[in-house]
Amino acid sequence: MGTTHIRAWRAVPGTRIAAVCDAVRLPVDGDLSFGGGNLGPAEPLRLDMSVVKATKRIEDLLADPAIDVVDLCVPTAVHPELAIAALQAGKHVICEKPLARTSAMARRIVEAARSAKGFFMPAMCLRFWPHYAWVKQAVDGGRLGRVLAARFRRVGEPPGWSPEFLDGARSGGALLDLHIHDADFVQFCFGRPRAVFATGFTLLSGAIDYVSAIYQVAGGASVTAEGSWLMAEGHGFNMAYTFIFERATVDYDMARGAEALRLFEKGQKPQTISLDGPDGYVNELSHMAESIRAGRPPSIVTGNDGLAAVEICEAEEESIRTGQIVKL
Repeated sequence: MGTTHIRAWRAVPGTRIAAVCDAVRLPVDGDLSFGGGNLGPAEPLRLDMSVVKATKRIEDLLADPAIDVVDLCVPTAVHPELAIAALQAGKHVICEKPLARTSAMARRIVEAARSAKGFFMPAMCLRFWPHYAWVKQAVDGGRLGRVLAARFRRVGEPPGWSPEFLDGARSGGALLDLHIHDADFVQFCFGRPRAVFATGFTLLSGAIDYVSAIYQVAGGASVTAEGSWLMAEGHGFNMAYTFIFERATVDYDMARGAEALRLFEKGQKPQTISLDGPDGYVNELSHMAESIRAGRPPSIVTGNDGLAAVEICEAEEESIRTGQIVKL
């Protein structure tokens, strides 16, 4: 995700990469083409190290007054330590999801952000992803009527780029590392769920590697989400959703490529919704940069939202363990 965010920052006007910190693999020659996430471009990435600092110690960055924003793309287990240190150093901080391994640790970050000089934002990129932002606007706008049902799906192969992710005690498994995107988008569209019932299991990480959840939300819509990183080799990554409105169905499946987003409206021919512009990574970092320039905290997603998403996933984990509906 570090390489993914660097690519995105380079597309945000008025910002520049000042330094890269990596305790494992320093890009001393500027070559950062070794990795990427499930989404986004994968073309070669090279930085001009004559103008970009490289260090293995985050303390070097926190002490540098020329660095305004610290973007944490590091294993989940060290989010609290590094995020709080960066906030205490007066930096603006964006932190990859999940905010922390547990809600108790996530709450420590949120509390530190309340009294910090800089702004804080969790990188819940789905809120900024064009196809998801489109349906959120449809939900809020009301033209298609009330939402009767919504289904989300986010599945892929086991993450092979680091053994850290397959240690569920540190990563939280697919529940916290992958499915949390959809759990957060549920609360973005419908508010904090009143209760959740989930089934699932572990196979690789010792944490929840597959989850299927049903959410009880205000307004009574039937809302479900499936998340897994147990798909067999060759399956790849896929994300999808279906919204049933009173007067239309909206269906998104990234596997359809240019026809990923389809609108089926009563009395109208089926439409393919084409969306141009930056991806969700560029959009989220642009929001962070614009918020800093405007002198107001990020509003599309907040630290409290990041905390709430972890709390929802913990409720799902409890439901899987107990076989009971869990209230939130």
